Amino acid sequence: MPDRPGPSTSPEHRSGFVSLVGRPNVGKSTLLNRLLGQKMAIVSPRPQTTRNRITGIKTLPGAQVVFVDTPGLGAPPGRFGEFMIRTALRALEDVDLICLVGEATELALNKVDLVSPKERLLPLIDAYRVRHPFREIVPISATAGTNVDRLEAAILEALPPGPAYYPEGTTTDQPETFFVAEIIREKLFLLTREEVPYASAVRVEELTERPGGELLYIRAVIFVEREPQKAIVIGEGGRMLKWIGQAARRELEAFFGIKVYLELQVRVRWHWRRDERALREFGYLLTS
Repeated sequence: MPDRPGPSTSPEHRSGFVSLVGRPNVGKSTLLNRLLGQKMAIVSPRPQTTRNRITGIKTLPGAQVVFVDTPGLGAPPGRFGEFMIRTALRALEDVDLICLVGEATELALNKVDLVSPKERLLPLIDAYRVRHPFREIVPISATAGTNVDRLEAAILEALPPGPAYYPEGTTTDQPETFFVAEIIREKLFLLTREEVPYASAVRVEELTERPGGELLYIRAVIFVEREPQKAIVIGEGGRMLKWIGQAARRELEAFFGIKVYLELQVRVRWHWRRDERALREFGYLLTS
Protein backbone atom coordinates (compact mmCIF):
# COMPACT_ATOMS: atom_id res chain seq x y z
CA MET A 1 0.00 0.00 0.00
CA PRO A 2 1.27 3.55 -0.65
CA ASP A 3 1.77 5.99 2.18
CA ARG A 4 -1.56 7.27 3.40
CA PRO A 5 -2.28 10.92 2.61
CA GLY A 6 -2.38 13.55 5.26
CA PRO A 7 -5.56 13.22 7.35
CA SER A 8 -8.15 15.75 8.42
CA THR A 9 -9.37 15.15 11.94
CA SER A 10 -12.96 14.95 13.08
CA PRO A 11 -14.27 13.56 16.38
CA GLU A 12 -16.31 10.33 16.29
CA HIS A 13 -15.30 9.82 12.65
CA ARG A 14 -14.52 6.30 11.36
CA SER A 15 -12.19 5.52 8.48
CA GLY A 16 -9.99 2.79 7.09
CA PHE A 17 -8.63 0.77 4.22
CA VAL A 18 -10.54 -2.36 3.18
CA SER A 19 -9.07 -4.98 0.81
CA LEU A 20 -11.37 -7.08 -1.34
CA VAL A 21 -9.60 -10.39 -1.93
CA GLY A 22 -10.54 -13.77 -3.35
CA ARG A 23 -10.01 -16.14 -6.21
CA PRO A 24 -10.37 -15.00 -9.83
CA ASN A 25 -13.88 -14.34 -11.14
CA VAL A 26 -15.70 -14.40 -7.79
CA GLY A 27 -17.09 -10.90 -8.37
CA LYS A 28 -14.71 -8.59 -6.47
CA SER A 29 -14.81 -5.88 -9.14
CA THR A 30 -18.60 -6.07 -9.40
CA LEU A 31 -18.79 -5.76 -5.62
CA LEU A 32 -16.45 -2.75 -5.62
CA ASN A 33 -18.60 -0.99 -8.20
CA ARG A 34 -21.77 -1.79 -6.24
CA LEU A 35 -20.31 -0.51 -2.95
CA LEU A 36 -19.17 2.72 -4.59
CA GLY A 37 -22.39 3.25 -6.53
CA GLN A 38 -20.43 3.81 -9.74
CA LYS A 39 -18.19 1.90 -12.09
CA MET A 40 -14.59 1.98 -10.93
CA ALA A 41 -13.31 -1.47 -11.91
CA ILE A 42 -13.75 -3.20 -15.24
CA VAL A 43 -15.91 -6.30 -15.31
CA SER A 44 -16.02 -9.27 -17.67
CA PRO A 45 -17.22 -12.87 -17.40
CA ARG A 46 -13.63 -14.06 -17.82
CA PRO A 47 -11.28 -14.69 -14.88
CA GLN A 48 -8.21 -12.56 -14.12
CA THR A 49 -9.61 -9.40 -15.67
CA THR A 50 -8.23 -7.18 -12.89
CA ARG A 51 -4.46 -6.78 -13.12
CA ASN A 52 -3.65 -3.80 -10.94
CA ARG A 53 -4.61 -2.49 -7.53
CA ILE A 54 -7.75 -0.39 -7.97
CA THR A 55 -8.73 2.00 -5.22
CA GLY A 56 -12.26 3.29 -4.69
CA ILE A 57 -13.03 5.89 -2.04
CA LYS A 58 -16.46 6.23 -0.46
CA THR A 59 -17.18 9.17 1.83
CA LEU A 60 -20.24 8.95 4.07
CA PRO A 61 -21.54 11.11 6.90
CA GLY A 62 -19.12 10.35 9.72
CA ALA A 63 -17.02 7.81 7.81
CA GLN A 64 -14.68 7.26 4.89
CA VAL A 65 -13.89 3.84 3.42
CA VAL A 66 -11.01 3.23 1.01
CA PHE A 67 -11.74 0.00 -0.87
CA VAL A 68 -8.96 -1.86 -2.66
CA ASP A 69 -9.80 -4.33 -5.44
CA THR A 70 -6.97 -6.63 -6.51
CA PRO A 71 -6.12 -9.42 -8.96
CA GLY A 72 -7.50 -12.82 -8.03
CA LEU A 73 -5.46 -15.04 -5.71
CA GLY A 74 -4.13 -17.30 -8.42
CA ALA A 75 -2.38 -16.04 -11.52
CA PRO A 76 -0.63 -17.32 -14.67
CA PRO A 77 3.07 -18.25 -14.43
CA GLY A 78 5.86 -15.92 -15.46
CA ARG A 79 6.90 -12.35 -14.65
CA PHE A 80 3.45 -10.95 -15.31
CA GLY A 81 1.84 -13.56 -13.07
CA GLU A 82 4.35 -12.73 -10.34
CA PHE A 83 3.31 -9.08 -10.57
CA MET A 84 -0.37 -9.98 -10.18
CA ILE A 85 0.32 -12.20 -7.16
CA ARG A 86 2.52 -9.58 -5.49
CA THR A 87 -0.13 -6.92 -6.13
CA ALA A 88 -2.78 -9.09 -4.48
CA LEU A 89 -0.56 -9.85 -1.49
CA ARG A 90 0.47 -6.19 -1.15
CA ALA A 91 -3.21 -5.33 -0.70
CA LEU A 92 -3.22 -7.36 2.52
CA GLU A 93 -0.59 -5.10 4.08
CA ASP A 94 -1.34 -1.95 6.04
CA VAL A 95 -5.12 -2.29 5.84
CA ASP A 96 -7.73 -2.14 8.56
CA LEU A 97 -10.04 -4.85 7.24
CA ILE A 98 -9.87 -7.74 4.77
CA CYS A 99 -13.07 -8.74 3.01
CA LEU A 100 -12.71 -12.25 1.60
CA VAL A 101 -15.10 -12.73 -1.31
CA GLY A 102 -16.12 -16.33 -1.97
CA GLU A 103 -18.56 -17.82 -4.42
CA ALA A 104 -21.75 -19.24 -2.96
CA THR A 105 -22.17 -21.66 -5.87
CA GLU A 106 -19.44 -23.86 -4.68
CA LEU A 107 -16.40 -12.21 4.87
CA ALA A 108 -18.88 -11.90 1.91
CA LEU A 109 -20.33 -14.85 0.07
CA ASN A 110 -21.10 -13.52 -3.41
CA LYS A 111 -23.50 -14.72 -6.14
CA VAL A 112 -26.17 -15.90 -3.71
CA ASP A 113 -28.74 -15.05 -6.37
CA LEU A 114 -27.55 -18.21 -8.14
CA VAL A 115 -28.36 -20.42 -5.14
CA SER A 116 -31.85 -21.83 -4.69
CA PRO A 117 -33.30 -22.63 -2.23
CA LYS A 118 -31.46 -20.23 0.08
CA GLU A 119 -31.26 -22.92 2.78
CA ARG A 120 -28.42 -24.43 0.74
CA LEU A 121 -26.25 -21.49 1.87
CA LEU A 122 -26.26 -22.56 5.51
CA PRO A 123 -23.80 -25.49 5.23
CA LEU A 124 -21.45 -23.31 3.18
CA ILE A 125 -21.56 -20.52 5.77
CA ASP A 126 -20.87 -23.05 8.52
CA ALA A 127 -17.91 -24.40 6.52
CA TYR A 128 -16.41 -20.90 6.31
CA ARG A 129 -16.88 -20.44 10.06
CA VAL A 130 -15.02 -23.67 10.76
CA ARG A 131 -12.10 -22.70 8.53
CA HIS A 132 -11.52 -19.25 10.03
CA PRO A 133 -12.94 -17.09 12.84
CA PHE A 134 -14.39 -14.42 10.55
CA ARG A 135 -15.80 -11.35 12.25
CA GLU A 136 -18.95 -11.75 10.15
CA ILE A 137 -20.12 -13.74 7.13
CA VAL A 138 -22.53 -11.88 4.86
CA PRO A 139 -24.26 -13.67 1.95
CA ILE A 140 -24.62 -11.14 -0.88
CA SER A 141 -25.24 -10.72 -4.58
CA ALA A 142 -23.09 -7.93 -5.95
CA THR A 143 -24.93 -8.06 -9.26
CA ALA A 144 -28.43 -7.80 -7.77
CA GLY A 145 -27.38 -5.72 -4.75
CA THR A 146 -28.75 -8.25 -2.27
CA ASN A 147 -27.46 -7.60 1.27
CA VAL A 148 -24.76 -5.20 0.06
CA ASP A 149 -26.13 -2.59 2.47
CA ARG A 150 -25.73 -5.12 5.27
CA LEU A 151 -22.14 -5.76 4.20
CA GLU A 152 -21.43 -2.02 4.15
CA ALA A 153 -22.88 -1.64 7.64
CA ALA A 154 -20.67 -4.49 8.89
CA ILE A 155 -17.61 -2.85 7.34
CA LEU A 156 -18.39 0.53 8.90
CA GLU A 157 -18.91 -1.07 12.30
CA ALA A 158 -15.52 -2.80 12.07
CA LEU A 159 -13.56 0.30 11.08
CA PRO A 160 -11.59 2.12 13.78
CA PRO A 161 -12.09 5.78 14.69
CA GLY A 162 -10.06 7.88 12.32
CA PRO A 163 -9.90 10.88 10.02
CA ALA A 164 -10.96 11.36 6.42
CA TYR A 165 -7.80 10.66 4.40
CA TYR A 166 -9.13 12.14 1.17
CA PRO A 167 -11.16 15.28 0.43
CA GLU A 168 -14.89 14.81 -0.02
CA GLY A 169 -15.71 14.09 -3.64
CA THR A 170 -12.52 12.10 -4.28
CA THR A 171 -13.41 8.69 -5.72
CA THR A 172 -9.97 7.18 -6.41
CA ASP A 173 -6.24 7.77 -6.14
CA GLN A 174 -5.58 6.50 -9.68
CA PRO A 175 -4.90 8.94 -12.55
CA GLU A 176 -7.44 9.47 -15.31
CA THR A 177 -5.17 7.74 -17.83
CA PHE A 178 -5.39 4.54 -15.77
CA PHE A 179 -9.17 4.39 -16.11
CA VAL A 180 -9.05 5.24 -19.81
CA ALA A 181 -6.70 2.30 -20.37
CA GLU A 182 -8.88 0.04 -18.22
CA ILE A 183 -12.07 0.92 -20.13
CA ILE A 184 -10.37 0.16 -23.45
CA ARG A 185 -9.00 -3.09 -22.04
CA GLU A 186 -12.47 -4.07 -20.84
CA LYS A 187 -13.78 -3.79 -24.39
CA LEU A 188 -10.96 -6.05 -25.56
CA PHE A 189 -12.08 -8.64 -23.01
CA LEU A 190 -15.69 -8.35 -24.12
CA LEU A 191 -15.18 -8.30 -27.89
CA THR A 192 -12.15 -10.52 -28.55
CA ARG A 193 -11.63 -14.18 -27.79
CA GLU A 194 -9.18 -16.83 -26.62
CA GLU A 195 -5.71 -15.53 -25.70
CA VAL A 196 -6.05 -12.07 -27.31
CA PRO A 197 -7.45 -10.10 -24.32
CA TYR A 198 -4.88 -11.63 -21.95
CA ALA A 199 -2.05 -10.81 -24.36
CA SER A 200 -3.21 -7.18 -24.67
CA ALA A 201 -2.04 -4.11 -22.80
CA VAL A 202 -3.15 -0.50 -23.26
CA ARG A 203 -1.04 2.62 -22.88
CA VAL A 204 -2.59 6.10 -23.05
CA GLU A 205 -0.15 8.39 -24.83
CA GLU A 206 -2.19 11.59 -24.84
CA LEU A 207 -5.20 12.90 -22.93
CA THR A 208 -5.88 16.56 -23.53
CA GLU A 209 -8.92 18.79 -23.31
CA ARG A 210 -9.33 20.77 -26.48
CA PRO A 211 -9.86 24.56 -26.34
CA GLY A 212 -13.35 25.45 -25.17
CA GLY A 213 -13.56 22.45 -22.84
CA GLU A 214 -16.13 20.67 -25.01
CA LEU A 215 -13.96 17.84 -26.35
CA LEU A 216 -11.47 15.45 -24.80
CA TYR A 217 -8.85 14.07 -27.18
CA ILE A 218 -7.44 10.66 -26.25
CA ARG A 219 -4.74 8.78 -28.11
CA ALA A 220 -4.02 5.24 -26.93
CA VAL A 221 -2.07 2.23 -28.14
CA ILE A 222 -3.16 -1.39 -27.77
CA PHE A 223 -0.15 -3.69 -27.51
CA VAL A 224 -0.31 -7.38 -28.33
CA GLU A 225 2.38 -10.04 -28.38
CA ARG A 226 2.17 -11.42 -31.94
CA GLU A 227 1.20 -10.31 -35.45
CA PRO A 228 -1.82 -12.69 -35.66
CA GLN A 229 -3.19 -11.10 -32.48
CA LYS A 230 -2.78 -7.67 -34.04
CA ALA A 231 -4.77 -8.81 -37.06
CA ILE A 232 -7.57 -10.05 -34.78
CA VAL A 233 -7.75 -6.77 -32.83
CA ILE A 234 -7.87 -4.73 -36.03
CA GLY A 235 -10.29 -7.10 -37.75
CA GLU A 236 -11.30 -7.28 -41.39
CA GLY A 237 -11.23 -3.80 -42.84
CA GLY A 238 -10.55 -2.39 -39.34
CA ARG A 239 -14.00 -3.50 -38.17
CA MET A 240 -13.00 -4.94 -34.76
CA LEU A 241 -10.87 -1.94 -33.82
CA LYS A 242 -13.77 0.32 -34.78
CA TRP A 243 -16.14 -1.66 -32.50
CA ILE A 244 -13.66 -1.50 -29.63
CA GLY A 245 -13.23 2.23 -30.12
CA GLN A 246 -16.96 2.95 -30.35
CA ALA A 247 -17.77 0.95 -27.21
CA ALA A 248 -14.90 2.53 -25.26
CA ARG A 249 -15.77 6.05 -26.45
CA ARG A 250 -19.39 5.76 -25.28
CA GLU A 251 -18.28 4.76 -21.80
CA LEU A 252 -15.54 7.38 -21.67
CA GLU A 253 -18.03 10.10 -22.55
CA ALA A 254 -20.24 8.97 -19.68
CA PHE A 255 -17.20 8.80 -17.39
CA PHE A 256 -15.89 12.32 -18.22
CA GLY A 257 -19.21 13.97 -19.01
CA ILE A 258 -18.02 15.52 -22.30
CA LYS A 259 -17.52 14.47 -25.92
CA VAL A 260 -14.50 12.26 -26.51
CA TYR A 261 -12.42 11.77 -29.64
CA LEU A 262 -10.63 8.44 -29.24
CA GLU A 263 -7.76 7.48 -31.52
CA LEU A 264 -6.60 3.87 -31.23
CA GLN A 265 -3.54 2.17 -32.68
CA VAL A 266 -2.40 -1.44 -32.44
CA ARG A 267 1.26 -2.42 -32.11
CA VAL A 268 3.13 -5.66 -31.52
CA ARG A 269 5.41 -5.87 -28.48
CA TRP A 270 6.84 -9.37 -28.76
CA HIS A 271 6.00 -11.40 -25.61
CA TRP A 272 5.66 -8.27 -23.48
CA ARG A 273 4.45 -10.32 -20.49
CA ARG A 274 7.98 -11.76 -20.20
CA ASP A 275 9.76 -8.44 -20.80
CA GLU A 276 10.63 -6.46 -17.63
CA ARG A 277 11.09 -3.25 -19.59
CA ALA A 278 7.64 -3.60 -21.18
CA LEU A 279 6.04 -4.53 -17.86
CA ARG A 280 7.52 -1.38 -16.34
CA GLU A 281 6.31 0.78 -19.24
CA PHE A 282 2.77 -0.61 -18.95
CA GLY A 283 2.70 -0.16 -15.15
CA TYR A 284 2.88 -3.87 -14.37
CA LEU A 285 6.16 -4.03 -12.44
CA LEU A 286 6.37 -3.31 -8.74
CA THR A 287 9.48 -1.42 -7.73
CA SER A 288 9.49 -2.47 -4.07
